[in-house]
Amino acid sequence: MMTITTNQALQYEQMKEEVLRYAQSYRGAQYVTAMSPQQNLRAAKNVMEETEEAAALLKSGASVPLPAMEGMEQILQLLGTGYILQEGDWMQLQQFLRSVKQLLRYMETKRGIAPVISSYAASMSELPGLLMEIERCIYAGRIQDHASKELSKIRKKLLLTEDKLKRKLSSLLLKHRELLQESLVSQRNGKYVIPVKKEHRRLIPGVVMDESASGQTVYIEPADAAALSGELSLLQADEAREENIILSLLTAKAEAHLTELAHNAEAVGQYDYILARGKYGLSIGGQPVKLNDEGVISLRQVRHPLLHNSMIPLDVEMGGTCRALIITGPNTGGKTMTLKTVGLVTLMAQSGLFIPADEGSMCSIFREIFVDIGDGQSLEHALSTFSAHLAQMKRILDSADHRSLILLDEMASGTDPGEGIGLSIAILEELHRRRCIIMATTHFNELKHFAANTHGFQNARMEFDLHTLAPTYRLRIGEAGESYALIIAARLGISKDIITRSLELRSSHQVHPIGTPSSEDGREEEIVEAESDAEPPSSSEEPQEDAPALKVQKSRSPFQVGDAVWISYLNAIGIVYAVEDKRGRVGVQVRDSKLRINHKRLKLHIEAAELYPEQYDMSIVFDSKENRKKRRLLQRKHVEGLSIEMKPDEG
Repeated sequence: MMTITTNQALQYEQMKEEVLRYAQSYRGAQYVTAMSPQQNLRAAKNVMEETEEAAALLKSGASVPLPAMEGMEQILQLLGTGYILQEGDWMQLQQFLRSVKQLLRYMETKRGIAPVISSYAASMSELPGLLMEIERCIYAGRIQDHASKELSKIRKKLLLTEDKLKRKLSSLLLKHRELLQESLVSQRNGKYVIPVKKEHRRLIPGVVMDESASGQTVYIEPADAAALSGELSLLQADEAREENIILSLLTAKAEAHLTELAHNAEAVGQYDYILARGKYGLSIGGQPVKLNDEGVISLRQVRHPLLHNSMIPLDVEMGGTCRALIITGPNTGGKTMTLKTVGLVTLMAQSGLFIPADEGSMCSIFREIFVDIGDGQSLEHALSTFSAHLAQMKRILDSADHRSLILLDEMASGTDPGEGIGLSIAILEELHRRRCIIMATTHFNELKHFAANTHGFQNARMEFDLHTLAPTYRLRIGEAGESYALIIAARLGISKDIITRSLELRSSHQVHPIGTPSSEDGREEEIVEAESDAEPPSSSEEPQEDAPALKVQKSRSPFQVGDAVWISYLNAIGIVYAVEDKRGRVGVQVRDSKLRINHKRLKLHIEAAELYPEQYDMSIVFDSKENRKKRRLLQRKHVEGLSIEMKPDEG
């Protein structure tokens, strides 16, 4: 079951708000609000099929006559409570039943385009008897005269009495015109009155019903008209009583069909919900996806649904032999957004929604998606970042299995790298043992090396443009990435001396792959010098190279100056300072030593073009600060006695 934490972290609720914009009825909106990912493959396929048919109907050009639902929520709540529906209620119910009838006719003609959702209409009821009775009794919001014989008789008497009263009042207007403010009959408090000048009010017998704001006019119900006025009031009471009887009988008829009415409202809400999914899918340029429950994810040119077209599309392949993807790359390079995109489109697919990806994409159905994105720090509980990560990892380890998707951001962060890395690898191994599908981001080389050398794991990197110093947000599966911190620092003007020192420190602190002990200081250099001219070990002794790196190495020219290379038997990374000589040896700087190593013992780790800016002064990497100063001085003028000292193994 997907948790609230997962939904919030992956912006599922925010995405639902987008779908909600397309719901037209209160019931459809309720369905959208309650929408959640299906955890059963058959159920997920069913809702996806519904959405496909809704999109087909919308594309067919004809507008779907979705019944109006105004007032229906209140009407259904009031029926059966003793409340008598009023004229306005009946107008809304009448419109609803007419719309249901229209929808049924429409769906009957669309069985070829949408056979599944068209069949849902068969369970709806037209209720022709109820509709006919409403139309007979109510018109334009008023009860009609022929709604009952008694009402018809009462209203005829009302018309006659009202006519008599008006004629009587008209004669009084003529008789007392000298005493009136104006010759006009009006109503006050339900009584017919004439306007009399205040000083003449005692000259006309009757009851004062009202007075003007100025006090100059009083409105009198003449005594000569009082009898007819009283008779009219009695007839109006009879009319109201008979109307109430008619509305009560109509309400009873509607209550007799309460089940069918409620079912119709549910069906209309379902149609509204399905159509809202279709409209949303089309609005984001989405596609239906194939579904499986085997953990296979194949996303082609997928985009984050809430970013629309502002995001560079991603290609993601997981499942099968690769059930764990370790993503590396620079900060703000899109690693976290990649996790969120995969997680959110998976939730969408399980909810029967189209995803913004190319045709042929595939998603897997997961019982649970576990997410650890962001530092998760809780001030309330005074948890550190790392503690929060651990708390989340415990929840994951308590429940995760082969039907779980695990999304982990910045593994091994927030604590001592050595301990954090070891713990992260142990957790990854356990989750992989349980056959979870895993996507994790990291900055640590150890996790990249672990992924490159562990069955079922694969590296991926977020591409970075070295010329613009900007991420491209493209995901490259099968390649390990870098943080590019030194490149960015150099481009932004950080001192060359600091960059040089950083390179030296990085070279002297290369971390060994998990499970491989480091050699003692000095021992490595001794081995290299002793073996540098020897033939490389046989293929059986060489560690197996990963296919992406081997492919890159074979497709490019020999090692170039500045390339970072992996020296497997030293468990170290070096920088090429001299190209391959006639004997097949390449000059490589490893920590503080410059060595000649047979090219067969080297494997390309990162190309120079990715490590250093264009026209970068490589002497910063390979030469001492003192020698660089001397060279710059000699370039300007000859200095007597000035010489550059080189180590014996250089050149």
